[in-house]
Amino acid sequence: MKMNVRFWALVIVIVVVGIVVNSWASLGEARVDRKQLNEFPAQLGSWTQRGPDQQLDQETLSVLRASDYLLRDYRSANGRSGNYYVGYYATQRDGSTFHSPLNCLPGSGWTMTDPARTAITLADGRTFEANKYIIENGGVRQLMLYWYQGRGRVVTSEYWGKVYTVLDSIRMRRSDAAMVRITVPVTSSDVDALNAAKDLAAATSSVLPEFVPN
Repeated sequence: MKMNVRFWALVIVIVVVGIVVNSWASLGEARVDRKQLNEFPAQLGSWTQRGPDQQLDQETLSVLRASDYLLRDYRSANGRSGNYYVGYYATQRDGSTFHSPLNCLPGSGWTMTDPARTAITLADGRTFEANKYIIENGGVRQLMLYWYQGRGRVVTSEYWGKVYTVLDSIRMRRSDAAMVRITVPVTSSDVDALNAAKDLAAATSSVLPEFVPN
């Protein structure tokens, strides 16, 4: 008798879950309002845009499959330079998703050393963690920060980013998210480059939710 009860309870759960999942699939993604990344501010704290936004070639775009992106150089008041990239995906249900630098950069000839996580502190006191690496290629040495952001979360793990995407697809009907990357040349010391990268990360992150919605 108990086995029959458990069996039919399991059947009911499976049917209900199937109905819910199919309902969400038929409804599609929830609509979220956002600004286009080409409207991203040119002035952020002590950082000012340097030159026009950079355009990726068609081959790169076909691999990234981003819905919107920004690739821009900034310069700080004290002369430090930094490159800022955001790749935004309006949905990941169709197989489009962010590409980890751990896969892309080595394939392009970059070596990645000194992995760590570092805390970014915003002006309002909030903090989040970003991945940190030293990257080198052909004598060029840079410090890189990157993280995944969207739907009110900032995560450093691509694995957990995908887990949250599945959960939020069910709970919120949303799978939109972005990969954010900052690179700063190492000109004097790794510490100076890290401080500059963290400063640029804090300045840009204060307005990023207007373009990558919470």
